[in-house]
Amino acid sequence: MNKTSNADSAEIEKFSQLAHRWWDKDSEFKPLHAINPLRLDWIRSHVPIEGKKIVDIGCGGGILSESLALTGAQVTGIDLSQKALKVAKLHALEAEVKGLEYLESSAESLAEQRPEFYDVVTCMEMLEHVPDPSLVVAACARLVKPGGWVFCSTINRNLQSFLMAIVGAEYVLNMLPRGTHEYAKFITPSELLSLAESAGLSAVNLIGMHFNPITQRYWLGSGTKVNYFLALQKSV
Repeated sequence: MNKTSNADSAEIEKFSQLAHRWWDKDSEFKPLHAINPLRLDWIRSHVPIEGKKIVDIGCGGGILSESLALTGAQVTGIDLSQKALKVAKLHALEAEVKGLEYLESSAESLAEQRPEFYDVVTCMEMLEHVPDPSLVVAACARLVKPGGWVFCSTINRNLQSFLMAIVGAEYVLNMLPRGTHEYAKFITPSELLSLAESAGLSAVNLIGMHFNPITQRYWLGSGTKVNYFLALQKSV
């Protein structure tokens, strides 16, 4: 599939270098493994996904894609990192996961080929890694069927998010490799809501994701100062 110019080669290479560690739950991807049940339950609280067609944008090594497929959905995972996709395909093969395909594609390219094809679109922890998130949000809107759902998660842009997501997570707690995030690419909820509205998506639920470094516990609740989830729906 064709790629797009809306991709940061340095970002792709950054995650490609870590691709072999995607399924190591004690690696740099430990946070993704920890929050995955939270993400899955939150998605399922809005829409029953069994039998639904879902595209997981920026799927990486397939952590969320696999869990969606194991729940009974027909899943397409897309990413621009060949190494991450190879890891994802191998893990799915070893785990004998059914109803799952992986494609090297951008959201924009897939939207041209499969408009209004999916019941659900997930774009989790991805928007803060692209040069122009508006293009991805617009592609999400084109990919989803009328009445379908789009689920996004990203990081707010303010002093607190800088201190927690970059200084704390990358330099103090060493939860993530240094340089994983760039503050300038963080997106405020109001900015994301505006992009979604422009693309024809309506907000249904906005909620914050929180983390206690002492107890290592993640949970969803009020307050979107740092990480947040946004559920959107396309009008019929």
